[in-house]
Amino acid sequence: MTSVLTISPHRPFLDVLAAGILEETGGDPLALSEGIILLPTRRACRSLRESFLRRAEGRPMLLPRLMAFGDLDEDETLFAGFQGDGLAAELDLPPAIEPMHRLLALTRLVMAMPLAGTEEKTPPEQAARLAVELGRLLDQVQTEQVSFDGLKDLVPEDYAEHWQITLRFLTILTEAWPAYLQDQGRLDVVEHRNRLLQAQTAAWAAAPPKGWVIAAGSTGSVPAAAGLLKAVAEMPRGRVVLPGLDTLIDDGAWAELEQSHPQYGMKGLLETFGLTRADVPEWFPGIGASATARSDGRPAIHADRMRLISEAMRPARTTDAWRAMPPLDPAALEGVERLDCPTQREEATAIALMMRDALESPGRTVMLVTPDRDIGRRVAAELKRWGVEMDDSAGQPLSGTPPGVFLRLLGDAVAADLAPLPLLALLKHPLAGGGEALRTFRDKVRWLERLALRGPRPDRGIAGLQDALRRHAKEQRNGRTKEQALALIPWLDRVGAMLEPLMAVMAREEATVPDLADAHMRAAEALAATDEHAGPSRLWLGPAGEAAANLAVDLANHGAILPALSPRTWPALLDALMSGKQVRPDYNLHPRLSILGPIEARLIQADLVILAGLNEGTWPQDPGHDPWMSRPMRDAFGLPRPERRIGLSSHDFAQAFCAPEVVVTRADRVEGAPTVPSRWLLRIETVLRAGGLHAGDGPSPWRMAPLHWLDWAETLDRPDAIAAAPRPAPKPPVDARPRRLSVTEIETWMRDPYGIYAKHVLRLRALDPLDADPGAADYGSLVHDALEQFIRAHPDDLPADPYSRLIEIGQEVFKEHLAQPGVWAFWWPRFQRIAAWFVKQEAARRPRVQEMHVEVSGQTELSGPGGPFVLRAKADRIDLLRDGSLAILDYKTGAPPTAKEVAAGYAPQLPLEAVIAQRGGFPGIAAGKAVSELLYWRLKGGDAGGEERAAHKDSAPDQLAAEALEGLEGLIRVFDNPETPYEARPHPEHAPKYSDYLHLARVKEWSAGGEDGA
Repeated sequence: MTSVLTISPHRPFLDVLAAGILEETGGDPLALSEGIILLPTRRACRSLRESFLRRAEGRPMLLPRLMAFGDLDEDETLFAGFQGDGLAAELDLPPAIEPMHRLLALTRLVMAMPLAGTEEKTPPEQAARLAVELGRLLDQVQTEQVSFDGLKDLVPEDYAEHWQITLRFLTILTEAWPAYLQDQGRLDVVEHRNRLLQAQTAAWAAAPPKGWVIAAGSTGSVPAAAGLLKAVAEMPRGRVVLPGLDTLIDDGAWAELEQSHPQYGMKGLLETFGLTRADVPEWFPGIGASATARSDGRPAIHADRMRLISEAMRPARTTDAWRAMPPLDPAALEGVERLDCPTQREEATAIALMMRDALESPGRTVMLVTPDRDIGRRVAAELKRWGVEMDDSAGQPLSGTPPGVFLRLLGDAVAADLAPLPLLALLKHPLAGGGEALRTFRDKVRWLERLALRGPRPDRGIAGLQDALRRHAKEQRNGRTKEQALALIPWLDRVGAMLEPLMAVMAREEATVPDLADAHMRAAEALAATDEHAGPSRLWLGPAGEAAANLAVDLANHGAILPALSPRTWPALLDALMSGKQVRPDYNLHPRLSILGPIEARLIQADLVILAGLNEGTWPQDPGHDPWMSRPMRDAFGLPRPERRIGLSSHDFAQAFCAPEVVVTRADRVEGAPTVPSRWLLRIETVLRAGGLHAGDGPSPWRMAPLHWLDWAETLDRPDAIAAAPRPAPKPPVDARPRRLSVTEIETWMRDPYGIYAKHVLRLRALDPLDADPGAADYGSLVHDALEQFIRAHPDDLPADPYSRLIEIGQEVFKEHLAQPGVWAFWWPRFQRIAAWFVKQEAARRPRVQEMHVEVSGQTELSGPGGPFVLRAKADRIDLLRDGSLAILDYKTGAPPTAKEVAAGYAPQLPLEAVIAQRGGFPGIAAGKAVSELLYWRLKGGDAGGEERAAHKDSAPDQLAAEALEGLEGLIRVFDNPETPYEARPHPEHAPKYSDYLHLARVKEWSAGGEDGA
């Protein structure tokens, strides 16, 4: 009986394997139970068990022993240990080192290695990431069973100085790491697995099991596993079943296989066996049609499908054979559809629709296979539209799960001394409960955001937040906000007590990893608690919570390996340690739908297979560059090239492409960038052309998936009708309209009445930004404050050194902000130049001035149809000149309006201040005074420091004031009419450059049609 066989890719591997075994054993339960089946993954073991149960049609049976052995090339360590017949009774092997132990030990060794050309040590978080890369190199070397001894001979000593630096760094693996393992009495996981496989191979070679043994589904890409497969093949009752051995490709192409070819691994395995492809027959080729037919009874794929994919994967050196290729049958693509989508969003939605449609057929199964985790998550989210719960079986990084994100945010917030952004991100996380009802806790967080976290950053820690709340309460005369500010102060004490364990450790100069991890987890558990659930029961719930808890245990058990470190580096180190942890669901949430990565999908079958994300760089993934060795160096050293991963990936694609029903999808653009179709799609098109199914520039030979999938995808979120958004024009009743406005608001009233409506009728105020540096408006207030204090301190004569005196006052005004780098580097030098210009301007102006009034508030009352209307103002400065007239000045740190705008009435601030002054509305200024000057002092802080610009050019100030008064009275009469709307930006060419209410007015929606010229 032949001991090495294959199952063609068009046949469902596990179903055919189960059917063949059942046929061979004749239904004898004892004969079935005496066997051992070795499979590559645990998922394959579960699926084979289900195949046996399906074939048994409900009859009870004793299954053979199903075992999984590992393949590190697949990024999985699945070897769980062999038991039973033929196992060496005593294996005197040191235990395998735990993954976290190894990672932290390598991290410590990297931290001890000085950075190239310096005496500095590598920071812990960078050392952890380098340790991950070192671990990968170590795994590859041990998997391929090569020695590090050959490293020093790869490059002559006279060349490549950077390689000599790399060599010195790699002494961590060649010298320090073996010594550490020996001291610990441990083995690397890969070396431990290799020795177990070798011991099992030797034991079975000496004493084969009494029953039958089948090793199925492995390509033998791990040398130690290949040795075990050879031992199985040489057993009297042992057999090896290969997945999809290509028997169609010619011998010339077979001899030229490169590492990126899907058959490369099996070619090496056959050479190990001393066999050729002709020596490998099909596994039970005459097995019943039910094992290979689709669920609807239709036959399996056409034979030319396999020839198509075999030719598409042909080595590049032999592609000239395509010129003489026999024609392909048009049925080669029967059952295959292709769908090109505009973006990933449409791709995911179309796939979700296909999967949902399959549920309408009883018993129909669908498998989405993609290496692109983003597509998997999108499809799972789209399926929730119909109440279909799915998980991506390939999992996601722990750092991206809710518990992982919560732990990261907690570390960031405490390390940043509870700065607004990280603190708010932490407290708004769904797992944050603060020991209260979630709704109550979140209400308090929102109040804290409004009252303490918006605007300039408060002082550090809980005390700084409480001081900010006290200041806010002091500024409020009464009302709800004052009560809330005072109520939040004791609440922050409770939050601080929850965070205290971690804050206390973070305050040290140095701390050990176990101390940091313990304090971190205790603080996390305390903050995660609610009034109904304890913190641990919320934080460690589900697969993600279990993975986070395991990480905490690992850090407690092995964290002492690392030296004490600065606590401020802890959040970045924790993030680095999390990055390699994958969280996978315990089981599929749906019995007929699955989302799998290519590794998880190996040997699995479904009625419909969707291969998604077929863009170059995604599938196959870009092999990237080895951080340690070039490709020729890897060849000389004995390691496979990075392209070997493409070979494994291409085998996954070729197997899946031969399923009875296949849909291949891709997106033309990903994140806005154009994409290139996968090399496999391009090669298939080339082979189709060579096989006579694609003539020149004719239509594509692909059977394109019906476009209704994309139409439906677009329709799902498309409203029944899209009405043109009207320009907002609310008409509140007259008694709700404002009866008091400032002179600056009059300008807004003219340019954008909707802004007045939102502010005074709706009473909406824009929130300050979080953790705000002083912006232009704040800077202007600081400058105004400094100039006001200077003039009040020196109202008559200037001091002996006016510039130094003004700088001294400025330092006092700016002192709360000068610690911020942006203020010190940008705003303060500008103020220094403004101060130089200002004192020079003052020295020239003071002889003409009799009396100065700075930051003076005033008002005057006007009449209107709706009743009295109060116009108010706060003038930056009003000078009583020695000739008895008034000069009104306005300081502008931004660009002042032009004289043309003032004359046209669109910038009436200074003329209206003149009206109030003439009416005696400013205290200390008698009515009836003439206004001779309306001036803007532009304090721009450039090289010149500032400039003076008159608001009047062709018109006298008194005339501008009279025109402004007439215009305002007309404006009052118009808006006292209940039919006058507060329209948004009625004159777009005069609209304000900035408004807090643009989004509320939905300007971008109604202006898209060009109504305001946008």
